[in-house]
Amino acid sequence: MGKSKNNKFKRPQFNSAGLPVGAVKDVEEEHEEEDHVDAECPAAELLEKLQSPSADVREFACASISRVVQQSQTIPSFLQRDVVKRLGPMLLDCSLAVRETAAGALRNLSACGGHEVCEDMVKQDILTPLTSLLRECCAGFEASTLSMTNQKNTVQDVAYESVNLLWNLCESSSQALSVFNKAGLLDVIIQCLETHTHNVELAISAAHCLHTVTEDNPELLCSMNVAVLTSLEMVLGSTSPGMAHNHLRTLAAGVMWNLKSSLPAARQAQTLSAVAATLAQCLALDAGVLLPQLRAAEEARFAGAAAETVSADQAGGASKFLEMEEMEEEEEAAPPKKNGKKAVKDTDFSDLLPKDKGELRDAVALLSAQQTSLEIIVNMCCSDDPSDDEWEEASSSDESEAGPDALCDGLSGLMSPLCLSAEVHAALVHHRIPEKVLKKTQFPCKEAMDVCQQNPSWKCLIKKMQRVQYRALTCLHNVLSTMDVESLGGAEALQGVAQHLSSLVFSPPEIPKEEEFLEAVTSAMRSLLQTIASKNIPQCMSPQQLMSLSEAATRCDVVSVRVNALAILGITGSTLAKEKGTADTLQMIGNALLQVASKDANLVVNGEALDALLDVFADGDEAEKAARNIQLLTALKTLQPVFKSKIRKEGRGKYSPEQLCVLDNIKVNLRRFIGYLETVMKK
Repeated sequence: MGKSKNNKFKRPQFNSAGLPVGAVKDVEEEHEEEDHVDAECPAAELLEKLQSPSADVREFACASISRVVQQSQTIPSFLQRDVVKRLGPMLLDCSLAVRETAAGALRNLSACGGHEVCEDMVKQDILTPLTSLLRECCAGFEASTLSMTNQKNTVQDVAYESVNLLWNLCESSSQALSVFNKAGLLDVIIQCLETHTHNVELAISAAHCLHTVTEDNPELLCSMNVAVLTSLEMVLGSTSPGMAHNHLRTLAAGVMWNLKSSLPAARQAQTLSAVAATLAQCLALDAGVLLPQLRAAEEARFAGAAAETVSADQAGGASKFLEMEEMEEEEEAAPPKKNGKKAVKDTDFSDLLPKDKGELRDAVALLSAQQTSLEIIVNMCCSDDPSDDEWEEASSSDESEAGPDALCDGLSGLMSPLCLSAEVHAALVHHRIPEKVLKKTQFPCKEAMDVCQQNPSWKCLIKKMQRVQYRALTCLHNVLSTMDVESLGGAEALQGVAQHLSSLVFSPPEIPKEEEFLEAVTSAMRSLLQTIASKNIPQCMSPQQLMSLSEAATRCDVVSVRVNALAILGITGSTLAKEKGTADTLQMIGNALLQVASKDANLVVNGEALDALLDVFADGDEAEKAARNIQLLTALKTLQPVFKSKIRKEGRGKYSPEQLCVLDNIKVNLRRFIGYLETVMKK
């Protein structure tokens, strides 16, 4: 298996600052077309207002731009009118409110515009005023902390928007990352992180940014010092209660993992154990229990607030009721405008919720922290050497300088098992990480799902719960790939894992068709079956069950799902070939693999099917009997020239050097296998 690296599943972030409800309503009356996707974009008018001598007008313009660019089709109109160059100076405006809304507008632009817009923002030098703003914010933190009570726009509010903008840019632009390194912004973000005792939202944004900029950034690692590591350790070791702080500690654990090579040797084992302990504590939380509790607490709070409203109305008359009605209107109407809660296709903004949605915010923080924990463990169970890029270079070199045999030799290194360092292995085992990961692979609890289904504002959590399960399955794949059988609990425990995965796939009325689930569960099954087969451990899944899974998976549009399904068939078939009376099953597997090898449109899938055929029919009387029955030799002789031609015609333009290396290796092995079959069939 090659190196498996976790993906970042960062959701675009939206500005939480904006105009008061009354002002928003006035704006809607004057500019009603802004609320309609098909209306003319008001870019020119809003950008003109940025030049107003009135701070209120400039704030209005920034807040309106922040809202309008959430509709991505409006972004080109703003870009054509130099929105970045016009908003840039607003970051250093004399008004804190303008600074905050300008940073929010740029943040939304970076989130909704995607990588290309972020690259363009960096090229237009947005990082120069942003860096100055962040330094000014940090210089004013102490005064801001003393005076932030009941203040609408504080320095830390400005910093919150600015850090999120910086995070988005560094996530999308290597040039932004370079500027981050050269401008010494690490110390600024650490200062934001250190606000965790009184401003956990800002600290979380800083931790997200750190988690991004410390990944695969050797230049930054060189500038690490004891003060930075101490600040991170303070966060990691904090005992502040609540889901937000749990999320913060999880992100800090991810940053510490990224910085592992910068840790003093004497502290490495202790720090890695602290990281594993943090992840274990996060995964130990049971969302199936906590989500219904949080929802019940929200309902009780709403009921109490309603009772207080009735009491106040009875005591104070109609004027008091009118005041409460206006507050409820603000509660319902303002967040959609101020927090970006408009319907945006395929985008999840549920992690930026109004302050009064405390229980829902806690639920989101819990699930986000568990997803992040699992993604960190995926990385912990990856090999650092060689890197993916180095393998691609090696593969390319093999192709140009060596023959097929050298390709085969090189590939054996590529496919060698991953190894964990002793410190990482010890930390994962000590904190029972494999056991906790396995628990998270279960389907979301029915009670929690019902709670979320029954309340519109909680429905966003359903996908988050499912995503935690998918990450856990991917994590299980890596854990199985890197840890020895004894560390995983022995043969009996692995059989239990097999039964569990079997129940996930085969207990529902039909095999789930969700692509992300199929990709994760087939990866986990592939790793498990490889481990079981290598140790000659009996497994509980029948060939017929695995055939049905493979049939469902081979119809999936995701290439990796089809590849996993074929590998599962290959592992199953090669195991069955050693047993008596299995020729009929081998024949069924062989026909399925031949079908894919000849008809799938993807060359990598064709290659995987051929590779699996070679594994299944490599040896044994049962395999020989099945091969004769399906006329395997004739079929492979027909496929061989087609496969070679596809590699020659499609390979260079469509596939990576690593994939071509694997395909060339399969081509060579196919030629040899046909020669072997010719000898066998002459008997």
